[in-house]
Amino acid sequence: MSILEEAWRLSPSVALRPEPFGALAYHFGNRKLSFLKRPELVTVVTTLGEHSDVQSALTAAGIPARDWPAYASALTGLAATDMIRPQEQETTDGAVA
Repeated sequence: MSILEEAWRLSPSVALRPEPFGALAYHFGNRKLSFLKRPELVTVVTTLGEHSDVQSALTAAGIPARDWPAYASALTGLAATDMIRPQEQETTDGAVA
């Protein structure tokens, strides 16, 4: 399965600081710092948790499909440093699966 077909969210340990170029992302747990070099990427990252998959987040942010591979690459890098993480699925009884 491609990252585009998966559900992700911003890690709760990450703070974003808006910058003219996009944002700085700082992970308080592992002390990693990442540069989000496009405001559109910031929009995607901050809204990931509101969507069922990355494709939906990209579509909602107005990112053209031709640019999705670049965003998938950027998000894969953010996932590798725990800036974003998979959304946990809740079961009907409220437990996390």
